[in-house]
Amino acid sequence: MADAISAPLAGLVLGGAFLHASWNALIKGGQDKLLDTLLVALGGALIGLVCLPFLPLPASAAWPWLAGSVSVHCLYYYLVAQSYRHGDMSLVYPLMRGSAPMVTALLSVLVFGEQVSPGGQLGVGLLSFGILLLAGGHWRSGADRRVLWFGCGNALVIVAYTLFDGHGARASGHALSYTLWLFALDVLPLLLWLGWQRGSQLWSVVWAGRRRLAVGGACSVGSYAIALWAMTQAPIALVAALRETSVIFGLLLGAVLLRERVTLWRGLATAVVCLGALTIRLG
Repeated sequence: MADAISAPLAGLVLGGAFLHASWNALIKGGQDKLLDTLLVALGGALIGLVCLPFLPLPASAAWPWLAGSVSVHCLYYYLVAQSYRHGDMSLVYPLMRGSAPMVTALLSVLVFGEQVSPGGQLGVGLLSFGILLLAGGHWRSGADRRVLWFGCGNALVIVAYTLFDGHGARASGHALSYTLWLFALDVLPLLLWLGWQRGSQLWSVVWAGRRRLAVGGACSVGSYAIALWAMTQAPIALVAALRETSVIFGLLLGAVLLRERVTLWRGLATAVVCLGALTIRLG
């Protein structure tokens, strides 16, 4: 396996990054963040259930990774909803997504023995520095500190499932099958919990949000299928870091679609993230 990312593969990962930012914008733009998170997860599960009969089962070596990922994803969806309750997408999304690559890179190199080029190492460092700038500006502004705790907490969750799924997809022998099994399974705990909370009203609300379910689910599955397949072709650390350029799309969607105010500080921090992504590609 190469220690860098080819141009076509980088372009595909960037396309997946846009899809990921898009379904997050759907959640942020909704009224009930936890319910909208369920709609996206349920849409992905339905796509998985339709497609899985036509795909091979993942290899047995992948199932422990899959089980770990499902358990971690439950916490991820909850923290996504809580983060968007307390902060703008142009802040929350870069904070959640961009602070994970450095930890992912360190663990994939130190624990799993992957090799990353010097340019890749520099790019991951720039990405992480950009996120520190973003968090520092928010801390100085005196705004709701819960945004930082939820965002940074979810970054650690992202690190965990990225490593689980990167190695699970490699072990599965079929990255798409692994991805769709993940989406089919990880919605179940969230669905049971919300069903217990909302009771008989849940299904009527789900039906009312069926368009959000379809669009969000398709974006979510497409984004993650691209990422996991890319992790079978290039180092997990580099794919994970390049995928976090979705923060740029998140900033733009927050400003254009959600009418959020994008400060100079946030723009500067996002530019550093973009520079980090470019360094990864050129490295």
